[in-house]
Amino acid sequence: MTHTPSQPPTTPSGQREILFNAFDMNCVVHQSPGLWRHPEDRAREYNTLKYWTDVAKTLEKGLFDGLFIADVLGPYDVYADSPDAALSSGAQVPVNDPFLLVSAMAAVTEHLGFGLTAGTAYEHPYPFARRLGTLDHLTGGRVGWNVVTGYLPSAAQNMGQDDQLEHDARYDHADEYMDVVYKLLEGSWEDDAVVADKAAGVFTDTSKVHRIEHQGEHFKTPGISVVEPSPQRTPVIYQAGASTRGRAFAGKHAEAVFINPPTKELAEQSVQRIRQAAADAGRDPYSVRIFAMQTVVTGADDAAAQAKYDDLVQYIDPIGGLVLMSGWMGLDLSQFDLDQPIGDVESNAIQSTVETFQKASGREGEPWTVRQLAEWVGVGGFGPVIVGGGESAARQLVEWQEETDVDGFNLAYHITPGTFEDIVEHVVPELQKLGRYKTEYTSGTMRHKLFGAGDHLPETHHGAQFQLRRQAQNG
Repeated sequence: MTHTPSQPPTTPSGQREILFNAFDMNCVVHQSPGLWRHPEDRAREYNTLKYWTDVAKTLEKGLFDGLFIADVLGPYDVYADSPDAALSSGAQVPVNDPFLLVSAMAAVTEHLGFGLTAGTAYEHPYPFARRLGTLDHLTGGRVGWNVVTGYLPSAAQNMGQDDQLEHDARYDHADEYMDVVYKLLEGSWEDDAVVADKAAGVFTDTSKVHRIEHQGEHFKTPGISVVEPSPQRTPVIYQAGASTRGRAFAGKHAEAVFINPPTKELAEQSVQRIRQAAADAGRDPYSVRIFAMQTVVTGADDAAAQAKYDDLVQYIDPIGGLVLMSGWMGLDLSQFDLDQPIGDVESNAIQSTVETFQKASGREGEPWTVRQLAEWVGVGGFGPVIVGGGESAARQLVEWQEETDVDGFNLAYHITPGTFEDIVEHVVPELQKLGRYKTEYTSGTMRHKLFGAGDHLPETHHGAQFQLRRQAQNG
């Protein structure tokens, strides 16, 4: 793989490379409600280390760039104003902490990156920065942080608040949170602060460890970081905000962005806006790697893939789908009968959502019921679904990249780890034949693998202004 930060990565053949993340969550039901009941699904083992180490080894075998782990800190309780349906269907609850999985997976892999979701709303940045630095040490620099500001009121309420901060205020709060993390990880310890001089009995040169003296609207953090510099210092920053304010935040901070539009047209628009946001922040548009959500149902050939899809749909849980959609849309879908035609539903949000899904499914103009809406979400959530043999799926992914300018895909599972095993067996070899997928890993940290320009934040990134090592080099 060869590339510079100002250009998309290319394979040795000179063609644009497709990047892969696996999209998972430390729970039973992530994006495909009901499919945990499938006889081949192992999602029930989410609370065992063996499940996660098996997934990690499968992904590294397939040369995946990373495992992207989503997270929420509260139950989905918009549906029927209760968490009961989420609990009954297993829709993203119970859900365990994603951070505790990483050390075990890193121990059985050498190259796989780990993108971890964590919010800025409820934990002080001082202990959080220590956890990031610790994981970056233990993984040899293979950690990324998916920054979220939170969107479930249930989480805010369980943290003693009446509700979340107003939307834009959450991002203002997050901006300061990020600065505290940058100051701690980039601006407290100089690169050579640790001398480990046994003869002198000095482990750290105290003149090279600095207080950050941060005092802002939300945080007061005057002292030093307690973590020595890790391979990346600041892990790779992921973000997924789709609003105008969220894109501005991404333009300023994100090195990788996750999007989930169900159609190529919407994906292309999202990509253009994100690249423009990076440019508006004084960065190169291709200094951000953009991953589009995609679910792939594949097999030895198209017929096998279609048979697999037909098998999956019988396990879909419509109520679980409506639980997730209610949370995503902020609208209680329990008020509508499952067999009620969408045309009779007085909600602009639902109407526009269904129109988008109809376009994605190729069934524009057909009447849909609430049940059909829920079933569409049942395999792959809000994102698009590709059904086809390895060659067909590979070509469709290439088309997505060429028509939308995405860098790669966050691949959601329908059953786990079977989805990922199928992609490794059937899709990856076909992408390699097309010259669109790596045949070996690049050495180095997660950031270097993604950008080929070293381990640390580039000078054009907002967080780089806090780097002590650059100040020392320039001085």
